[in-house]
Amino acid sequence: MLPSLLFEASKEDNAKVRWIWPFKVRVAHDRDKQESGFARGAARPDFLCVGAQKGGTTWLYQQLDAHPDFWMPPRKELHYFDELSRTKRAFPPRRRDARDLWFLERIASLSARSYIDLDNYARLFEPKASLLSGDITPAYSMLNDEIIQRIVDHFPRLKVIFLARDPVERVWSHLSMEVRYRQIEPFDATDIDQVNRNLLRRGMLLRSYPSAIVARWKCNVHPDRFRIYFFDDLKRNPTELRCSILRFLGADPDKPSRRVTTDYNSWAGMEKLPLTDKVRLHLAQFFKKELKTCAARLGGPARDWPARYGFSVLFFLWELADDIDLFVWCDWIA
Repeated sequence: MLPSLLFEASKEDNAKVRWIWPFKVRVAHDRDKQESGFARGAARPDFLCVGAQKGGTTWLYQQLDAHPDFWMPPRKELHYFDELSRTKRAFPPRRRDARDLWFLERIASLSARSYIDLDNYARLFEPKASLLSGDITPAYSMLNDEIIQRIVDHFPRLKVIFLARDPVERVWSHLSMEVRYRQIEPFDATDIDQVNRNLLRRGMLLRSYPSAIVARWKCNVHPDRFRIYFFDDLKRNPTELRCSILRFLGADPDKPSRRVTTDYNSWAGMEKLPLTDKVRLHLAQFFKKELKTCAARLGGPARDWPARYGFSVLFFLWELADDIDLFVWCDWIA
């Protein structure tokens, strides 16, 4: 169990500050309430997409950025709540107009602080005016309950999306991306020991159990404001998935998008690590329990995940009695 992590700190720059491990969270600061020059609207994010990494989040950002009902930040992943300014960005941010430049200057200044400032994070979204906007950062799947609760309390109308993907497929796509961008050293993808060395990393494991991620967010977000969508549906019918997400977010799915089609995939053609039958079977055995847990708890296309690897789904419900161990373990390493 985690210790009590929330307590009142001393005043700093005339602002009340609260500690929520591992960051301070600023409650209010009058000196920061300066005019931006944009039409006010509701200065707050309308939604968060909290993952999964390699689950279709880039597709989602591109679809929303091209839709007339949205103004999306010029950077897809803000990483404000997980690593502040320390996160490396693989792609340069968009610089389309003055709003983009204003946003980039503000978030650079905000992220340089050593605490989370929810009021000024909300003000990042002033450029949207009356449009919809949000933060698509897959790393938010790893946030702990204390930070999630503070975010939800501060933004009570916030909607949350999670894009779920078969854990075996997701991990292999994730490893392929890390090798491609030299985030990890190239390794022999046919060697089980080398695969395990890269699989059994804390950050990789925290992202690889969608049932635990969904459980953590569901505990803190009202059911009407939380939705799970599936990478399977993105492959099967991206137009239908786009419509479903737009309706949930309050946008008009009948409005055509600018610049991109619903099946546009900027990752198409990217080379992946070769996946041998031996390694695929090893990964399937590693995630066997999680595949069955997802089938029971997430439903939808996840019901078909175990059968892909030859696992019976007829008698798995009794195994869920042990799943609390998984959730406690994921919270502990978080």
